[in-house]
Amino acid sequence: MSRSSPVFQLRPAFWPSLVSLVIFAVAMGLGIWQMERRAWKRDILDRIAVNQAAAPISLDELLKGDPLRHEYGRVKLAGTFVHDKEFYLAARSLKNKVGLQVVTPLCTDEGRIVLFDRGWIPQEAKEPARRAVGQVQGEVELTGIVRRNQERRQFAPENVPDRNVWFHVDVPLMRSMAGGKPDPKLDAFFMEADAAANPGGLPVGGQTRLDIPNDHLQYAITWFGIALAMAGVYLAYHWENGRLTLFGRSKVET
Repeated sequence: MSRSSPVFQLRPAFWPSLVSLVIFAVAMGLGIWQMERRAWKRDILDRIAVNQAAAPISLDELLKGDPLRHEYGRVKLAGTFVHDKEFYLAARSLKNKVGLQVVTPLCTDEGRIVLFDRGWIPQEAKEPARRAVGQVQGEVELTGIVRRNQERRQFAPENVPDRNVWFHVDVPLMRSMAGGKPDPKLDAFFMEADAAANPGGLPVGGQTRLDIPNDHLQYAITWFGIALAMAGVYLAYHWENGRLTLFGRSKVET
């Protein structure tokens, strides 16, 4: 009675198997993570498209529900700037020139404090006296874009509130320092100025990034390709060393 040879047989070598498994698992994990990031980014892009296309709403309408449902949407509001409480976001560039973003508290007629990112200024115009024309007094009517409270990113510098040096918008702390009362809704967002020109040209509004790239599919394909290549190298190594049998034959036997 004849016995058929095994179609596939592998005798794994310990160290090559261990190293290959780690590389394969990491590459597959990063590929899956990039696919999750792709879905997250697509959600943001869809939200931008829908909310940007919608007509501006009032601040009262924004605060009726969850303000973040209208993230990247436009809101009309009126109030008075509290210029002596303005905050400076460091290391912001415009047309390859380094400067700052000016975040100014806005006090509405109802006494609400809303943070309003008025836009970019060059470093040499940090002192308000150097841009006095743009320090608008009295009641103003504005249209802003809703942005969520920012968290410190990994490896990013810490804010230094006592020196008025900020690297991300900490809405609850900034509102508190500007005299605002804690409010879960008002602490969840801030506003970014649209492209309407300010007197004197500063600050320069319209700094909201709406063209966010979504390259995560390419990244995922790259990582999955690395995992597939690692599997190919692993099998080729075992084939060359007679540890892999295909259709009853191995490399050493041929």
